[in-house]
Amino acid sequence: MSRKTVSSNSPFEEKIGFSRAKRIGNFIAVSGTAPLNESGATAFHGDAYAQTRRCLEIIQKAIEDAGGKLEDVIRTRLYLVDVHRWKECGRAHAEFFGEIKPASTFVEVSHLIRSDWLVEIEAECVIEEE
Repeated sequence: MSRKTVSSNSPFEEKIGFSRAKRIGNFIAVSGTAPLNESGATAFHGDAYAQTRRCLEIIQKAIEDAGGKLEDVIRTRLYLVDVHRWKECGRAHAEFFGEIKPASTFVEVSHLIRSDWLVEIEAECVIEEE
């Protein structure tokens, strides 16, 4: 069974001991993904829509680096620090997944690792056998 580990160079990967994504066989799991810019700082302070888009861009790249594509996503989980902002996050989610329609959950949490993160997202994929 093939295995692949994908890094996004998040400053948290080494500190916590995780990878952005892990592929085993035809399954890809993408870790909780925060709205980080290229330097590891929080992107788009205060903008839930833009932070969600940034998380999904990172997730899409991780999936592609693992040999999958966005259409392979079967589940997403969005962790929001303010569930009342779900429409902003949902609009960004629909831009990526409107046609794909994975199983999805939006849940409110009390905190994320950084206080300026409004959202963190996980994804799971199953790659069809060819």
